[in-house]
Amino acid sequence: TGPTGAAIARSIPVGNVITALDSDGSVGEYTSITIGADGRGLISYADDTNGDLKVAHCSNAACTSATISTLDSDGDVGDHTSITIGADGLGLISYYDFTNTALKVAHCENTACTSSTTSTLDSTGSVGWSTSITIGADGLGLISYYDFTNSALKVAHCENTACTSATTSTLDSPDSGFSPYGMETSITIGVDGLALISYRDIDNYELKVGHCQNIVCTSFTSIPGAAPLDQSGDEVGEESSITIGADGLALISYRDKSNNRIKVAKCADIFCSGGSVQAIFPTITRFPSITIGADGLGLISHYDSGDLKVAHCQNIACTSITTSTLTSDAEVIYTSITIGTDGLPLISYVDSNSVALKLAHCENTFCAPYFRRR
Repeated sequence: TGPTGAAIARSIPVGNVITALDSDGSVGEYTSITIGADGRGLISYADDTNGDLKVAHCSNAACTSATISTLDSDGDVGDHTSITIGADGLGLISYYDFTNTALKVAHCENTACTSSTTSTLDSTGSVGWSTSITIGADGLGLISYYDFTNSALKVAHCENTACTSATTSTLDSPDSGFSPYGMETSITIGVDGLALISYRDIDNYELKVGHCQNIVCTSFTSIPGAAPLDQSGDEVGEESSITIGADGLALISYRDKSNNRIKVAKCADIFCSGGSVQAIFPTITRFPSITIGADGLGLISHYDSGDLKVAHCQNIACTSITTSTLTSDAEVIYTSITIGTDGLPLISYVDSNSVALKLAHCENTFCAPYFRRR
């Protein structure tokens, strides 16, 4: 009680909550999560059993249950998904059509995304791998992806809100004048209103970042060009994930395959014309996904020797981290992290032991279980 005898409410420390959202067959690969216009999580993922694109719409802020919908079952589809919310408040999902080796987009017809319209944006060769989608400064979708046929990094700029058609541009290829190849892409919009794309240079095993020169991203500056953000080791730049920090500069998590661990790179300016490697994870880690937490610091969900963990940056530059284990009861792959309307992290991932889509809702801003200040 307080000094006047009135009761003082104290919350008890609780653990992070793990929920299995979909376990119907082999599901959950290539998961991607965002927050919908209704304040609830919206998760795209692949149903490998049926070759479908599916979406889970969370029933509450903690996502302790969800409505599951199949959006596309036309052939073998749904790999390499990425989801965002369009200017109309409806979900927009980029993904790979394996049957037709094409890039497709699904535009949700309602907030819960129980149905959608689907469009093929690029079918020239084998295209649509490693998709990543965001909304540009013009309110239209912008998608980075890999052209396997031509070993090229490409971008599709949607021509309308539903993205029923798009203008496609090749940004980095063997003939572009930059170092070739661009797999495992991740796209975001910088503080100048132009896109930044992190990707892997397969030929040289390097992490690179490109800066679009216009809103449509028909041209591209591959920065830092001959001096990539990270070219240490034999293979770096896999599984990249990019976000914009509280200081307006890009922060990128990615895998250093040669050392079997995650790194974080910090851009030196808004164009990412330079930068440096910051936090280096000490253990066997992969499948990173990065966002900025309610405290303005980076949060990175990831696999660590089978466990689901979250790394919390200790400063804006992420020169050091602390980690929390969310669960050791799963063999984790394909993590995706966002911040819910309650200010707490939501992480979608696949439990490869049960081949199920699962969701972790953190109990506090840095995902440390049973934490409470005195």
